[in-house]
Amino acid sequence: MATPWLYQYPSLLPGRLIKRYKRFLADIELETGEVVTAHCPNTGPMTGVCAPNSRVQLSRSNNPKRKLAYTWEMIEVNDLQPTWVGVNTQMPNVVVRALLEQRLLPMLGDYEQIKAEVPYGQEKSRIDFLLQGPSIQPIYIEVKSTTWAQAPQALFPDTVTTRGQKHIRELASILPEARACMVYFINRADCTSFAPGDQADPEYGRLLREAVSQGIELFPCRFEITPEGIRYLGLAPAQLSSQAR
Repeated sequence: MATPWLYQYPSLLPGRLIKRYKRFLADIELETGEVVTAHCPNTGPMTGVCAPNSRVQLSRSNNPKRKLAYTWEMIEVNDLQPTWVGVNTQMPNVVVRALLEQRLLPMLGDYEQIKAEVPYGQEKSRIDFLLQGPSIQPIYIEVKSTTWAQAPQALFPDTVTTRGQKHIRELASILPEARACMVYFINRADCTSFAPGDQADPEYGRLLREAVSQGIELFPCRFEITPEGIRYLGLAPAQLSSQAR
């Protein structure tokens, strides 16, 4: 029996990727033959998930103030089998919020409040989620969207990320007065394990392993992405050996 949707998309429009450019723009040919320019809500290199002529899905906004009506939501890849990969980096926080509200990560304990975008740390960061309750330590949760894969292993990051390095340092600094958690949102169903993307950013991998030894908790969360919606598939094991590929 399939698990329920954590998020359901509005009606999406299928098409084919022509090209992505200027980071935030993508030209898409719709099934009707019309070519549209869509907003690409992903600032990274999108390693392995940006091949021209791949099938994609777009959402359309009716907001007249938007410069671009279309948003690129997902792309189909064929590493092991045809798999939809979510490319909208705004979606993971929406879905993780639902995950937390439905208490689908019971190891986080008996929290009562879920706060988003709370300022903290010495480097002026904002934590994605802060969980609080009278009987628990505060729980700080940072969410990272993970699309790069050497299937069946998901990898993060896919480029050097000084911002991601900062987030690890900030989380480590709150230990042991609070719990610090990294949620890696595995944005594709064909990956069954997780590892740091050492080939792209070895310093991130070093910081992550050091932080885990200090008490940071990892939650690599697997998700199925489809044009209908997003389902939670459970946790993937984290492989932290520096030889992991």
